[in-house]
Amino acid sequence: MALLSKKDANLIKDPLADNNPITIQVLGICSALAITAELKASVVMAISVLFVMGVGNVVISLIRNIIPSKIRIIVQLVVVAALVIIVDQVLKAFAYDLSKTLSVFIGLIITNCIIMGRFEAFALGNGPRRAFLDGIGNALGYGIILVIVGFFRELLGSGTLFGFKVLGDPIAKTGLYSIGYENNGFMIIPPAALIVVGIIIWVQRSRNRALIEEA
Repeated sequence: MALLSKKDANLIKDPLADNNPITIQVLGICSALAITAELKASVVMAISVLFVMGVGNVVISLIRNIIPSKIRIIVQLVVVAALVIIVDQVLKAFAYDLSKTLSVFIGLIITNCIIMGRFEAFALGNGPRRAFLDGIGNALGYGIILVIVGFFRELLGSGTLFGFKVLGDPIAKTGLYSIGYENNGFMIIPPAALIVVGIIIWVQRSRNRALIEEA
């Protein structure tokens, strides 16, 4: 017997491509612009959102029948804020330098429209198991785009990945730099993220023309 039914499996698979929260729903763009200049920061943000969405969806689903409708948004904010505080404290304890880099943006997870949208649209109307799968799927879809954008921005903008020099030393002129290659400084500024995301959207729609919106 399959671990997941086709319907449940689609909760994870759909946000990875055909219903990706960034490239299809055009949500969470701010963090894609702000923190993807470094691959490490992109991975940490992706993991943070994965934790917040997975656990948050389950919590909201468990208490959905006792939340007064008039204050449901406030309750959702309290839940996500508590989870973000946990993430922030863990980062400060185990990755302090990175926590300083991401401090403001980790806090902004609280108002991430992807998370609040899944709480409102899915967790409030489904059981904990399906809510968890939905949260994980959307967080993975979000995280994949962040990692792809971070990979190309750091590689082309700084010649490094996770801080390690992979194209050679630009000062000593080794590796690719020995044949005249230069880092593209434009890639480390936020507008470059829009270009990379745009290319991903173009590739995605060229492979699946059903995703192209009619004018």
